[in-house]
Amino acid sequence: MDSQKKYPRHFSCEFFPPKTEAGAANLVTVQAQLERINPDFFSVTFGAGGSTRDKTMEAVVAIQRSGRQAAPHLSCVASTKGSIRKVLRSYQEQGIAKIVALRGDMPSGVLSAGEFRYANELVEFIRAETGDHFEIHVAAYPEVHPQARNGQDDLINFKRKVDAGANTAITQYFYTAEAYFSFVDDCEKQGIDLPIIPGIMPINNYTQLSRFSEMCGAEIPRWLRKRLETFGDDRESIQALGIEVVSELCQRLLDHGAPGLHFYTMNQSAPTLRIFDNLHSD
Repeated sequence: MDSQKKYPRHFSCEFFPPKTEAGAANLVTVQAQLERINPDFFSVTFGAGGSTRDKTMEAVVAIQRSGRQAAPHLSCVASTKGSIRKVLRSYQEQGIAKIVALRGDMPSGVLSAGEFRYANELVEFIRAETGDHFEIHVAAYPEVHPQARNGQDDLINFKRKVDAGANTAITQYFYTAEAYFSFVDDCEKQGIDLPIIPGIMPINNYTQLSRFSEMCGAEIPRWLRKRLETFGDDRESIQALGIEVVSELCQRLLDHGAPGLHFYTMNQSAPTLRIFDNLHSD
C-alpha cells in the first residue's frame, strides 16, 4: 500500500504556549534545536475556549519573527464570530498564513457552545472572512474521534471539514500503522483528496501518555502498554523503548507513502530529534 504518495513530504512540530518567562526561553532553545529537521512550520496549541489566546499569539509571533512559519491552533467552541474575526485579523496583520482549525474542548463550567458547534463551521467562517489567505489544517482521527457514534459518522464529519475548505489534515497520534492506512483508504473511497499527515507522539513519560490517551481516545496497543508497564519508574528504559517503537512506526508510515510527519513535541527537542535521526528517506 502506497498511501498519499502523490503529495510532497513535509515535517512539522507542535508546541504548547509557555506560561512563564523560563518556559518562553526554553521554547526558543527547543525551536532552534528542532530547526535541524527543517520543519515546514511550528504549530502552537490553543486552550479550551481560547484560554491561552494571548500566550498562543505571543508564541506564534515569536516563531514568525524568527523566520520560520507558525501555524496557530484556533478552536471555536464557546466563541463568538466577533472574537474569532478579531483573532484572524491579528494573525493576518502578523503575516501568519497557516492555521489549525479545531472545534476544541468546552471550558469547565461553560454551558453554551457559542456561535460555532463544529470545526467545519469554523473552516467555513475562516474562508468567508479571509478567502484563501490561510492554509487551513484540520484534525483527523484514524482511531475514530472519542465522541463520534461510529467510524462512518466520524468520516462524514471529517469530509465536511474538507469540503468547507481545509487544505491539509493532521491526525491524532496513534501507535498502530494499520489504523492510519485504513483511514486513508476510507478517505480515498469517499473522494477525500488532501494530504493526511500522521501525528506522532514520542513516548517520554508513560504515566502522562496514558492519561492523555484516555482523554483523547488514542489507543496504546496492549503489547506496548504491557512492555512499558514492566519498566515501572525507569524513565530511561521507557524512553529507549519509546524511541525504538516510534521510530519504527514513522519509518513504516513514510515507506508506505505518508506525506510527512507532525511531531507532538511537548516542548522538548531530544525525543523528536532522536526519532528523526533514526529515519532514512528515499
